[in-house]
Amino acid sequence: MKGIILAGGNGTRLQPLTFAGSKQLAPVYDKPMIYYPLSVLMLAGVRDILIITRPTELPLFRALFGDGRRLGLSIEYAAQDEPRGIADAFRVGEDHIRGEHCALILGDNLFHGANLPSLLRRSALKNSGCVLFGHEVADPRRFGVAEIDRKGRLVSIEEKPRHPRSNLAIPGMYFFDAQVVDITKGLVPSARGELEITDVLRVYLEQGTAELVWLGRGVTWMDTGTHESLLEAGTFVRDMQRRQGTRLGCIEEIAMYMGYIDPDDCHALGAEMGGSPYGQYVMERARAFSTGMPPTALSEEL
Repeated sequence: MKGIILAGGNGTRLQPLTFAGSKQLAPVYDKPMIYYPLSVLMLAGVRDILIITRPTELPLFRALFGDGRRLGLSIEYAAQDEPRGIADAFRVGEDHIRGEHCALILGDNLFHGANLPSLLRRSALKNSGCVLFGHEVADPRRFGVAEIDRKGRLVSIEEKPRHPRSNLAIPGMYFFDAQVVDITKGLVPSARGELEITDVLRVYLEQGTAELVWLGRGVTWMDTGTHESLLEAGTFVRDMQRRQGTRLGCIEEIAMYMGYIDPDDCHALGAEMGGSPYGQYVMERARAFSTGMPPTALSEEL
């Protein structure tokens, strides 16, 4: 399965923070925002990843991740010269997908939960159609909204409705089969001039191949695209890390536990950041893995 992180857009809601760079490189407590969606793809077993961003910011992401080999990944990059909607990621990423299944995640979305890794891997195994997720929110008018019947089956999808039929928002994470590229090519831009992801989802819904996976109360989802939500996300990460003694979105640790790199590689990555608490943590987890110390919550989930 191929993976795409959509890290484009102008970040207007976060200005002036985004005048000089991508919002997906803004810090969420102790790491860049994009670490969190990248960690989700890694936990889903996705190792071949395309990062889509603005042309001026491509060098920044390359400087951060390179080609991904240090993490046991393959990371490529593509430019989106202007925002044209979430579904435009499939047009930009057509050569990357190359007729395979793919996972798309937005670069400003944060997910965390004890059952998340197993949920992701089950969703990635779906052979046809698409998987979207649902999460209860207080104000669904700001999101795409899923309506389900009494048996939990998906019956409708609306984009930012004025009068939502449910409080089940659709987060920015999706799994698709190979036909998603052709579906996107057949879309007509919406009234706001964008290729809407909800229109893609509706095609699968009409085919009867769209599956809704409910993210229960044990999974936290945060959209970090505003000043307030960015602050809330940073506070959440800080508090969870202090409480659990582990690091959320630690891509080096995840790469080691997933078997993408070995403990020596992980330790070396931590040593490069050894002057920071983050780097020291990475080295500690590598040493613990090598010596068979009690596992972290992350390793128990995998």
